Amino acid sequence: MPLGSFEPAIEMNAIHALRRIFQQRIESPQLAELLVIAVALVTTLVLCLIVNFIFRRVVQPWIERLIRRSAVKWDDVFLKWHVFDRLAPLVPALVFYALVPVVLDDYPRLASWFSRLTVVYMIVWGVMVAEAFLNALFDVYQSFAFSKPFPIKSAIQVVKIAAYSVGTILIVAVVANKTPVYLLSGMGALTAVLMLIFKDSILGFVAGIQLSSNQMVALGDWIEMPKYGADGTVIDLALTTVKVQNWDNTVTMIPSYALISDSFKNWRYMSESGGRQIKRAVNIDLQSVHFCTEEMLERFGRIAYISDYIITRQKEIQEYNRTNATDLAALANGRRLTNIGVFRAYLLAYLRRHPMINQEMTVMVRQLDPTETGLPIEIYAFCKDKEWVNYESIQSDIFDHTFAVIPEFDLRVFQNPAGADFKALGGAERQ
Repeated sequence: MPLGSFEPAIEMNAIHALRRIFQQRIESPQLAELLVIAVALVTTLVLCLIVNFIFRRVVQPWIERLIRRSAVKWDDVFLKWHVFDRLAPLVPALVFYALVPVVLDDYPRLASWFSRLTVVYMIVWGVMVAEAFLNALFDVYQSFAFSKPFPIKSAIQVVKIAAYSVGTILIVAVVANKTPVYLLSGMGALTAVLMLIFKDSILGFVAGIQLSSNQMVALGDWIEMPKYGADGTVIDLALTTVKVQNWDNTVTMIPSYALISDSFKNWRYMSESGGRQIKRAVNIDLQSVHFCTEEMLERFGRIAYISDYIITRQKEIQEYNRTNATDLAALANGRRLTNIGVFRAYLLAYLRRHPMINQEMTVMVRQLDPTETGLPIEIYAFCKDKEWVNYESIQSDIFDHTFAVIPEFDLRVFQNPAGADFKALGGAERQ
């Protein structure tokens, strides 16, 4: 007898012997046969329970001890997501699937149903094992530094959907006793419906690939998207949605494909650069702008930041006027210093000496177009400290100093008259 058929022969002999015993002691042949089947199935189930007990109490703890003792830490993630716990039910199921055709050899239809139910059971647990494995794989990937700019959560979710879909098709094929190819051939008409159902998932998956490959957004990025009320940190990149935790601790959900179809601002590159931009203007009252007098120049010359500037500029201007024989009796003739020009030079010198301004990036003080609210003098520079709270504090200190020093140059900040101003004007007229 071939070796491969030895064990089934033993099983068959045992079943036939059991059948003879029941037939000798029980008058009803149907009842005797039913008891034979019941005892055979119960024996098979007991054997499966024994195999399950051995795997869970011996094999699985041994594997878990090996994982915990290993030098690497990433394999501990598989314990966290209970991969082996979900794998354990497959072991007795495989034993049951192998024994049922032998136990029910005389009952092929019944054996076929038990086999198919066992396969369905194994498919369900196989999909659950695949899900746990993918979760563990995602956690392992997240532990590496390069995972932040290249998130794969959307890809993992797509693979999960594919696993669920394949599992469902296989279950239907097993129950209907058809091949999966036969079922797939009849799904052509459902393609449009499936695309409609999974429209957001498909768009999200494509958007996730584009976002990752182009490094448009990553976990931890600060993004602004006013259309969706988002202004904060990206805390999750999923298949269909992106979660943004706003600065007021609310969370905004943005469709993934919206980051492709709509515009948004990403502050990551500012964080990676050498400084955070300061770009703010002070409006000067145009009526306070005029040429500098000798008294003003003498006073400005005592300001440490611009003393050298005043001396150098005065020499340059005097040389120019002397060379061109300028008649200085008229203020419009020749070249002269203005208080607004000296003020701009002071602000630039102040920024050049500020310890929190990055001198390797653009530092500039410029005039913008005059408006009905005065002449804007804009400070354009980059703060070394990019943390929001510290940045705002440094920026405020700079403008505190700017507002306080403006009167020293005989300039005034433009401000629309308030009620107190009209009240004071009315009191002055009555006097």
